[in-house]
Amino acid sequence: MSRTDVLDREVGRALSALSAAAKKGLGDAALAELVVLRASQLNHCAFCLDMHLTLAREHGVSEKQLDLLAAWEEAEGVFDERERAALALTEAVTVLTAGFVPDEVYAGAAQHFDDRGLAHLVGLIVAINNWNRVMVARRIAPGGYRS
Repeated sequence: MSRTDVLDREVGRALSALSAAAKKGLGDAALAELVVLRASQLNHCAFCLDMHLTLAREHGVSEKQLDLLAAWEEAEGVFDERERAALALTEAVTVLTAGFVPDEVYAGAAQHFDDRGLAHLVGLIVAINNWNRVMVARRIAPGGYRS
């Protein structure tokens, strides 16, 4: 299956536009890549992990952060408080097992992001979750991304 068969062209453009707008509005390319990588880990999306690991390195995310991202909560001193708040929100939005994002997680993120930044962060989390579900559902293998 070619990449053009993954989505209807208009749907793909809409998802790409959402991703781009959210990343641009967040204004921190390295943090954006940490967020999309964590969601992709949780969703087991090999294509997105492969793609965003490449992008994360291009945006200066450290190898230590990439190595410890799956255990960010236990990785004291590796992620700053803003990154930790974004990763906690990423997990809460991605895995809605309780049905809602816990108030304390949202409030924690709101301490580090203004209303606009928080809207872009949530938009980015929603966008990568959409992409993860498309790529996993369509069984798109890693390796097709080129920067």
